[in-house]
Amino acid sequence: MDEQVFFRKLSGLSTSTEIFKFLSSLEVMSDVMASGALQRISEVEVDEDGLKNPEELLESDVFKALCFQFEYEASKLSNAGLLNALQALIKLRIDPESTLMASLLSESEERLATRQLAVEHQCSLAESLLELEGPGCATLEQIVNRIQEEDIENWTPREMTVVYKMLQAAVREGEQYHDLLSRMNSATLAIADQLSPNFTSIILNSLVVLQQTQAVPLVIALCKHSVKHVPYFTDDELVNVLDAFLYFGHREQSFTDALETHVPKSISSMHPETVSKVMQYCCQKTILSKPIFDAVAECFISDADRFTTSQIAECIAPFGTLNYLPPSASSLFRKLETVLHTRFSQFQPHTLLNLLHSCVLIQRYPVNFLPKIFSPYFLQHLQAQPPGLDRFVASQLTRLFLTVTLECPFYQGPKLLPKYQVKAFLTPHCSLDFHLLKRVKAGLLYLLKERMYFASEVSTPYFYIVDIEIKLDEEGFVLPAAQCEEVHKRIALCVDGRNRFCINSHNLLGEEAIKRRHLQLLGYKVVQVPFFEIESLHTSRKMAEYLHKKIFPHTYGLGC
Repeated sequence: MDEQVFFRKLSGLSTSTEIFKFLSSLEVMSDVMASGALQRISEVEVDEDGLKNPEELLESDVFKALCFQFEYEASKLSNAGLLNALQALIKLRIDPESTLMASLLSESEERLATRQLAVEHQCSLAESLLELEGPGCATLEQIVNRIQEEDIENWTPREMTVVYKMLQAAVREGEQYHDLLSRMNSATLAIADQLSPNFTSIILNSLVVLQQTQAVPLVIALCKHSVKHVPYFTDDELVNVLDAFLYFGHREQSFTDALETHVPKSISSMHPETVSKVMQYCCQKTILSKPIFDAVAECFISDADRFTTSQIAECIAPFGTLNYLPPSASSLFRKLETVLHTRFSQFQPHTLLNLLHSCVLIQRYPVNFLPKIFSPYFLQHLQAQPPGLDRFVASQLTRLFLTVTLECPFYQGPKLLPKYQVKAFLTPHCSLDFHLLKRVKAGLLYLLKERMYFASEVSTPYFYIVDIEIKLDEEGFVLPAAQCEEVHKRIALCVDGRNRFCINSHNLLGEEAIKRRHLQLLGYKVVQVPFFEIESLHTSRKMAEYLHKKIFPHTYGLGC
């Protein structure tokens, strides 16, 4: 049988019984076909727990015949047949001390010593030795040293990929073979546009694992190249690519555009891990992609049971973080409440807290679950697991507590004890843009004439820090910032730089949206000063005129 026809038929078989029946129908097959059959058997018969049916497999006459051929004809095998069989038998948990394995290993090492193995086959042998003996194997060191002598610049994309994959398994940090990796990174940059989806994904994953943060030009080239492969990546490949974008901090608008086209069309067949990784990518990059978010919402509503608890949190939390309610919001959060009721105990404490915290950012109040969250039992579990009750976690708890106090007055359950509350919220993603603040302060000084009439970065008793605070008396006159008596109204100016919005958007992030709601409920008049309204105001006078209209819209010519 033609090899291509053989492998096409083999790939359609899903049990060892079917494979053995197929092999029995053949009169003759090459060693490459026989090793391919062993590899397919290992794919269908091995799971996380090992062999599914060891007795049935190992006692099969067809399997015994295959092993017999490889054991007694090892010297006649092609390099591909020899090394593919070795990898498959290792995966099938065949005893490393058996005569079969000893024969194959001996023949492989003999060919390595006599330089009969090409780069690809050396890497295959290295992966087998890593499985059997771990990274301390002397032969492994010999293989890597031999590879360093190769003419790397002339490697094919396949050869480059298998070496990256081997090094990823052999030397986790990459420090030991810094020069080799540096040469490989430079050579790969020249062939980046020739890489298939599979090769692109493998190399990006290797660069992450090997911590190749200095290979910026290669990373950028591979990320750009991956755009055209988005529709063709498998789930695992796409996860690798997304991990690389996250690890290296790279952002590519065309990649996001490709995801926006691909994900809504393909989400019904995507693995939940891939869906959650797409949402993690959008969340960390503050990319509010409504087509993706809407598709994920519909997917969760119809198929929530497929998702693990951590995947649920990774899919739902970005809605709160990026402050977005999809058209199906009511159905989405009804489904989430049902899932929480049935699977509450399965959630890890930090995962659960992050999920519920994200809900209150978009005014979805988990009041039925807060008594458990504020209970000593839950807080002890939260403290016992990394990162414990650090300031970030305490900020989330405090914001939940403040939300039910201000927005859910009907809540009668346990409160958060003061010892778990922070003095001020930690908002690392929404930090103050001091350059923007300086310009606004200059405009206020021009408007109010005296610096004493406003204060910046003001701490409140309610955990929030106000960017700029202005106090008014009962008649609407501005009071000195230090005065505490006769204060009738407080104005909170929110000086919002780009980092407080979703990327390329005027959509506030969830933590900023809830801050405005809470400040208003606490009696402040909230005035938003977003970057996109003041970027073109280059003089203090123009800034003052703008602020006058924003802060005192009903007064005439105040200070101007």
